[in-house]
Formats: sequence, structure tokens, C-alpha cells
Amino acid sequence: MPDWVEPMAATLTQDRFTGDEWSFEHKLDGIRLIAFKRGGDVQLFSRNHLPQRVPPVAAAIARLPAEQLILDGELEWDASEYHVFDILWRDDRDLRALPLDARRTELAALPLAPPLRRVTPLAADDSEQPWERARLEGWEGVIAKRRDSVYESRRSRNWLKMKIEASQELVVGGFTDPEGKRVGLGALLVGYYEGADFVFAGKVGTGFDDKLLVALRTRFDALARPTSPFTRATGLPRLRVHWVEPQVVVQVGFMEWTGGGKLRHPRLIGVREDKDARQVVREEPQYTSRRDEG
Repeated sequence: MPDWVEPMAATLTQDRFTGDEWSFEHKLDGIRLIAFKRGGDVQLFSRNHLPQRVPPVAAAIARLPAEQLILDGELEWDASEYHVFDILWRDDRDLRALPLDARRTELAALPLAPPLRRVTPLAADDSEQPWERARLEGWEGVIAKRRDSVYESRRSRNWLKMKIEASQELVVGGFTDPEGKRVGLGALLVGYYEGADFVFAGKVGTGFDDKLLVALRTRFDALARPTSPFTRATGLPRLRVHWVEPQVVVQVGFMEWTGGGKLRHPRLIGVREDKDARQVVREEPQYTSRRDEG
């Protein structure tokens, strides 16, 4: 049994999807905790391999009917509960090469008792989309895991984290050229009004399909202007940029505002036809979710 296993990490995604090959879990907001059991001795480590002292959790793991265990999970901030979502080793058996569904079966055979809690997948027949349920119940987000995924000691796209987003109306002031096989346009250059100023808020390059990219390009070509409409801007692109009259309003989902006043991880939710561009100001974030993109 190894003395240490680098924990598998999920990759942040802006996509929203479901599928039979994926399962979803409540994204917990706590401390990642890897537990190693050798006989009656239990060692707990953070994701950075720093020893953690949580006697109730260690005692509960020591009582489990296995000589050797490696468990992966999340410890609540107050250390009141350890939410176990994976098992990597049991009694001389390395389980990391098994698919996730098989590892869950192994984990289900362990009689976890408080303060140990088993993390179970969200019901596949839940009437709410996983990220919508997260929004309604005030979760940080959800984790999508491929059911056939092995345990990789790295950040992997076989585990994806979907965080709940803030949403903001913004006005398009320009766009960049498409690159590679992309059609229509590359990214929208968006902003909001603050008094008399039109303030640059960043670039939005995801959330489009080809049909929308082409339609927006046609619409923006009719609104072309020779100079930037932004009156306050830092980090504004200068090459392969097209400026437009600030008339088109879009709804954008994003993680947060950066310290420099830019959108972090933005994506297009849709075009707003019901909003006067001049009324768009920076708002306090409201949580939203996008419909299934398939």
C-alpha cells in the first residue's frame, strides 16, 4: 500500500450537459482529505500532503472492517463530518484502475458510521437538472464524473466541476475575428454603463453554436463603426478587432468579477431583445443556470 496518493482533481467547465455515461455529485465546500488505514493506525492528509488531526474521523475509520484502506473525500470546515466519495485501496487490492462505478460498489460495502458520510450520486431521474438543483439548494456546484473513469492522480477532464454562476446583462461594443475552424466571430467585447462612461468588462468567447455565430456577425456588420465605443477600458484587444455601435444586449454567465473589474470565466447565455442598452449597469450578481446544451 502506498504511503501517499496524489488526489484526482476535477476540471472547471462552463458546459452544461447530462448523459448516461456521466453521474453527478453535490460539490462540497470543505477540505479535501485523503485517509490511510493500516491496521488500527489511521493517517489523514490534505490535498497538499499536510497531516491533519481529526480524532473522531480517524477513530471511525480505524473501526472499519479492513486492514488496509485509502479513502478520498471532503472534510467539512468545522471537521464535524467526513464525506467519503471514493475508495482507492482495500486489503492489498489497488482499486484505482477500476471504473468509478466499480469503486462505488466497493465503497458501498463499507459500513460507514458518523462522522463518516457516504457521498451518493444524484438520482438520474431527478426532475431538476443537476446544476439547477444546486442553484435552488444553495450548493457551491456539482461534480460530473464519467462512470467508467479510473482514478488519475492529476487534474482530469473525466471529472468536471460545474460551479453556480452569477449572471449579468452586458452590451456588445465589438468582437474579434474567428480563428481556426470557427465561423462568424471569435469573442464578444462587452461592457456596461457607469454614468456617461461605457466600461469594458471583458471578452466572451464560449456559449455559441455556429448558427448563432453567423447570425451575430451579420447583425454586427450592420452596426459597424470605425472606433471603439468604450470610454473606459483596460486590456482591450487592438488587433483583428471590429467595433460596433453599442446596441445589442446579451446575458452572460460568469464566476465572479476580478479585482480589475473583468468577468472571470464568462459564457454567453443568450441575446436580450427586451432591454435598452443604455440601461445596462453593473449589478450585484444574481445566480442563474443555463438550459441543457446537450
